[in-house]
Amino acid sequence: MILSRFFVFLLLAMCSSLSFAQVVWTVPTFPTADDAVTIYFDASQGTGGLAACNCDIYIHTGVITNLSTSLSDWKYVQTTWGQANADWKLTPVPGMPNVFTYQIGPSVTDYYNVPAGQTVEKIAMVFRNATGSLEGKDVGGTDIYADVYAPNAGYLHKLVSPAQQSLLVAAGSQIQVRVAANALSTMNLSDNGNLLQSFGAANDFDYALTTEPGFHEIIYDIDEVSGLGTGTGGFSYVVPDLSLVEAVPANTRLGATWIDGLEVVRLKLQAPNKNFVFVVGNFSNWQPLPANQMKKSPDGQYFWIDIPATPGSALTYQYVIDGNIVVADPLSELILSQFDDPGIPAFNYPNKPAYPTGLTTGNVTYYQTEQQPYPWQLDPATWQRPDKTNLIVYELLVRDFVATQSYRSVIDTLDYLKRLGINAIQLMPVQEFEGNQSWGYNPSYHMAVDKFYGPIDTLRRLIDEAHLRGMAVIADVVFNHAFSQSPLVRMYWDAATNKPAANSPYANPDAKHDFNVGYDLNHESQATKNWMYRCINHWVTELGFDGFRFDLSKGFTQNNTLGNTGAWGNLDPSRVAILKQMADEVWAAHPQTYVILEHFAANNEEKELTDYGMMVWGNHHYDFVNANKGQSGNFSGLSYKQRGFTKPGVVGYMESHDEERQMRELTIATNQLNNYVIKDTTTALKRMELAHVFLTMVPGPKMSWQFGELGYEFCINRCAGSGLCNNCRLDNKPIRWDYYNDPRRRALYDVIRSVNGLKTTYPNTFNSTDFLMSLSSGTKSIRLNNTAMNAVVLGNFTLGAANVNPAFQHTGKWYEYFTGDSLDVTNTTSFINLKQGEYRIYTDIQLPAPPMGYITYTVPLDAADVKDQLLDFALWPNPAQQTVQVGFVLDVPGNARLTVIDLQGRTVHAEWLTGLPMGEQSHRIDNLPVGTYLVRLELAGRTGTRILIIQ
Repeated sequence: MILSRFFVFLLLAMCSSLSFAQVVWTVPTFPTADDAVTIYFDASQGTGGLAACNCDIYIHTGVITNLSTSLSDWKYVQTTWGQANADWKLTPVPGMPNVFTYQIGPSVTDYYNVPAGQTVEKIAMVFRNATGSLEGKDVGGTDIYADVYAPNAGYLHKLVSPAQQSLLVAAGSQIQVRVAANALSTMNLSDNGNLLQSFGAANDFDYALTTEPGFHEIIYDIDEVSGLGTGTGGFSYVVPDLSLVEAVPANTRLGATWIDGLEVVRLKLQAPNKNFVFVVGNFSNWQPLPANQMKKSPDGQYFWIDIPATPGSALTYQYVIDGNIVVADPLSELILSQFDDPGIPAFNYPNKPAYPTGLTTGNVTYYQTEQQPYPWQLDPATWQRPDKTNLIVYELLVRDFVATQSYRSVIDTLDYLKRLGINAIQLMPVQEFEGNQSWGYNPSYHMAVDKFYGPIDTLRRLIDEAHLRGMAVIADVVFNHAFSQSPLVRMYWDAATNKPAANSPYANPDAKHDFNVGYDLNHESQATKNWMYRCINHWVTELGFDGFRFDLSKGFTQNNTLGNTGAWGNLDPSRVAILKQMADEVWAAHPQTYVILEHFAANNEEKELTDYGMMVWGNHHYDFVNANKGQSGNFSGLSYKQRGFTKPGVVGYMESHDEERQMRELTIATNQLNNYVIKDTTTALKRMELAHVFLTMVPGPKMSWQFGELGYEFCINRCAGSGLCNNCRLDNKPIRWDYYNDPRRRALYDVIRSVNGLKTTYPNTFNSTDFLMSLSSGTKSIRLNNTAMNAVVLGNFTLGAANVNPAFQHTGKWYEYFTGDSLDVTNTTSFINLKQGEYRIYTDIQLPAPPMGYITYTVPLDAADVKDQLLDFALWPNPAQQTVQVGFVLDVPGNARLTVIDLQGRTVHAEWLTGLPMGEQSHRIDNLPVGTYLVRLELAGRTGTRILIIQ
């Protein structure tokens, strides 16, 4: 028998006995469709998602019949996910913790209402808590199945325990072997051909097998006592030979691992072509002692050692390689830095571990032994992530998002992001980077969390709190390259050439593409793969991340295209294979983990990757800039269909950390038509509303950059000291939460909030696979088709009024989402006139009002109102209740006249504001009746008009 890596289990504890290690078993053992069946479910087995949950457990079940096309094609499902129906609740088994029963009857056929003529082959099951937030599944997160046998199947037998066919076990442990038959039988059990035991007549056979070193094939031979049948079966196990002291113990992972029971930290380092390695640390007074020389594996690939330690203590250590290279562990979970740590505020990282000053220099690994599991409120292993096709991702840089630059403060913003309709947060890199103030794309220890933003458990709490609000958290990870402090670079450094050595299993001496920064990593090397997969697994299973955005994924190749960036982007089968294998490793840690690539390669390569289940960034920055300025801008590439993809894998965006801000582009634009001036702040913000409507309404995942929802307009290259836009891209940027109090910017937030809500609340329509788009001209439209509800999205990106053909799907009543207005459509192609910057979303089902209430589109300007555009003022709140604030700015001291006019043209309020000083002004108007008004402000020969709604 061949040991499969998918079914290998290392039994570290020398326990006296083991359970059957089954997720479910049935009574009877060989049920037919005519039998009543009792299902036994062991919640501690399989994924263990319901183990000790202290909750009611429910079954979700159907059957696999001869008409099922696959094991996922369940038939005649009798339960509804997420409903706490008492008829579906399991019963605990007294005296057996984590074991529950459920009765299917009076027969399988009757319970599932299987029509005559169909054959039931399996009972299919998944177990859950009441809401479905916790699940119990089989090993690997698969559904659970119990075989159903034909009544005339004849003589049957099977290995009930162990549940796996191949085991990797520790010597001296016990395997509970159990074989069952449907008729009285005798049985012989042998180990590598040597008889272990002969059994007399019975239906069930049990044997406690004590394991021994070596490879063992356990075979049973069974005979029905009446001679009606015979059979054979079995499993295999292997015990590592620990007497080979140089061999790395089986199942030892790279990096540091606490070995429970032995009270040691096992260290494993992959360093081929090195002669010897010592470990120095707080256990050796930082001296290289003979007892702390690592053992070298027979193949020369690895070094390993067990360091005795006290449970709950901290181990700090470094590797000393070949006597002259001193590095921290490349797979450190936490790094101590003599240079960076003093600059970390106590608010961000209270009681941070102390650097061993005076005992060593350079980066030091900090490892906590016997770490206590983080008390997740929602277990990331079972938490249901948002559907990747409907993601609304918010990209943020902790440094420039909150004033404290800490995870603690980001947690305080989660309700703000939840209200915005965000269902995924993407953190710019928080892997240990060089320095404290950084974008994070200069990593040195890719498995460690940089301490500047806070402790690991505070990051876990951020992820946990996001999950509680229905938001996934995605890590922007940098595996294309490493910077100079990285052990991957320093372990193999050629001082003569001042670059990585030619024999490095990790870093290329010279980059393979022109866009590389730092030191290019060799992704074809197995050593690099081992290291990267260990990092990925840690970030999913230990930190709780829901997905990854892989920076510069087009660089994951050894195909040398230096000097030819065009060739770098062409289809590269070796790169595709690397990325597919990487994705498989990600999904092995958790099948629902998002894999997002910053790729920008040939369309046929990106199609192959998205067909495989990955997603790719879709940058439409310049298309939106041009459209927002009233020029041609084609958004069609936001559509996966337009690109020929079979899956909606394009994460479309108009802003990311890498692009100039859209509002910055608009506020410096010279585009205008008569009095319609793009760079006017109010006008620019209204055009951003239009842009976000179209970005979001194209089906598929979407992304926005922090503060884009408030019209952030500081240039990407702004210098922190001077404030000038002068090639200071990586400098800290102003943090403007105060924008939320500006009614014009709050209006943009509310529109984005509204369309995000449409997308996530009505995904069948707004993420439909049946849609048509017209996105290349100045007037744009999207038609979304669904049997439950159709929608039409219209917008005018030109600088003047324009007619748009709505091409409604049918005649009849249509409802405009933002205003609540309705249309009686008799001609589906009758033009609708839209003012410049105006947008509409029509549905053939009336939807609830937007979160901010219905709005009235801005009154169009005419030639007599040219001066209006020159006076900018704000009203807040709007809509208001009786009282409203009027805000404006005086360039010089003076007077202002304020007039409020109702829709019948009557003046309901008028006053002069006299003797005003220069600067910002705020004036309150009280006691306005419910209604819609024009508010006119006259100031030094200029006039402005705004719409006001009193509710």
